[in-house]
Amino acid sequence: MVALNTPRVGIIGAGMSGICMAAKLLTAGIESFTIFEKANEVGGTWRDNTYPGLACDVPSRFYSYEFWPNPGWTHLLPPGAEVQRYFRQVADVRGIRPHIRFGADVTAARYRDGQWWITTAAGEEAFDVLITATGVLRVPRYPDIPGLDRFAGAKFHSSCWDHSVSLADSRIGLIGTGSTGVQISAALGGAVRELNVFQRTPQWVFPMPNPRYSRLTRLVLERRPELGRLGYRFWQEFYEKIFARAMVRPGWERRLVSAVCRWNLRFSVRDPELRRSLTPDYQAMCKRQVLSKRYYRAIQKPGVHLVTDAIDHVEPEGVVTADGTLHELDVLVLATGFDAHAYVRPLTIVGEAGVSLDEAWADGPIAYRSVAVPGFPNLFMLMGPHSPIGNQSLVIIAEHQADYAMWWINQIRDGRVTAAAPTEVATKEYNEDMKAAMPQTIWATGCNSWYLDKNGLPELFPWEPVRHRELLSAPELGDFDVRPAG
Repeated sequence: MVALNTPRVGIIGAGMSGICMAAKLLTAGIESFTIFEKANEVGGTWRDNTYPGLACDVPSRFYSYEFWPNPGWTHLLPPGAEVQRYFRQVADVRGIRPHIRFGADVTAARYRDGQWWITTAAGEEAFDVLITATGVLRVPRYPDIPGLDRFAGAKFHSSCWDHSVSLADSRIGLIGTGSTGVQISAALGGAVRELNVFQRTPQWVFPMPNPRYSRLTRLVLERRPELGRLGYRFWQEFYEKIFARAMVRPGWERRLVSAVCRWNLRFSVRDPELRRSLTPDYQAMCKRQVLSKRYYRAIQKPGVHLVTDAIDHVEPEGVVTADGTLHELDVLVLATGFDAHAYVRPLTIVGEAGVSLDEAWADGPIAYRSVAVPGFPNLFMLMGPHSPIGNQSLVIIAEHQADYAMWWINQIRDGRVTAAAPTEVATKEYNEDMKAAMPQTIWATGCNSWYLDKNGLPELFPWEPVRHRELLSAPELGDFDVRPAG
């Protein structure tokens, strides 16, 4: 007979991934866990981002936990507030909220005497397993523009939207034309006095429709949940067999997405000069693919100006471009994205030999199959390095990574294992395989994107999502340093 233990699990972050991990633990009958959340509500990026036009760019049926379908989605691509309500609902109904310590900012986690010691303002607390669920789009990136701090009007990052600022009668400057910038432009174009969109690099835009689900549809799905599961599988197949496949290997899928993006631009923008300004010089999907049916329409509305001259500096009155033009503004919005390579930073994580994660990652973030790091026993990362965030729904990624962590947690609970960490050799071989596969991906075709690391290599998963599921389906024990119980 093996002895049953009660492993204590510490989870950092109550966003989508942290809620997922908590739900998996509760399903397994493990309640000895604590979620540390620095904010006062769950939801992560969906809690923090509230800008006009915010919507999910993954079909709602597929941007749901497989264990918790939502028949009440109102749109194919749901608005941000609705996604946030979904995660709050899961936290409430699944009984996760009592396990969350809100306002608890974790500053450090150290492996000492066979346990992880988590540090907050309240002191230290020991856990057997550490789960980092700190998210991807979390740390805002601010542009290095001379004079930015001198602007006299309202100024804020898109992730910190100031809703006290009146927009309708304002001259707004929007810096950034990625997914966020496109959504804001589509929402504000024609609805404000003036919108100046400062474009450094044009984007390929895929015209994804966003139909509304009728009340009848929602009622039927509520009464027939198996239909919702069919919807999940349909959009999973659509996403994985077209978009995901197009991004990691040449073929008809890549040509199709590229052709649709070109067709969309050609037939949506009538002015040849404006069309040239909106035409990228790189392949579709090389950057994070933008989905919008409204952007090109918005950019052509009265009062909307696409500014393609580079920004030289900012003055109190507005933005000055390289041609010397002063664009007078009342509001300046920075849709300049996030540091997608921050992972757990600025949190300090120190492993078994006193080596910090920053030191282990001095040459760049690496992990074993995106979830574990050599020298850091019983540490499991959700959305860790080279997770397939570029060609997969983040929700299903979190589920598979959480399931992988659960396999090890169950080994500890059953008294078979006390600690495990991947070996240096296995981790190195895995990362070399990824590096060798990267040139066939669309992300390595020559554009400058936030996917790239400091060496110019995409920090993404170079294979189809099915490969990620296979890699995480069951641990290969030979790739781990395992400490048996006793």
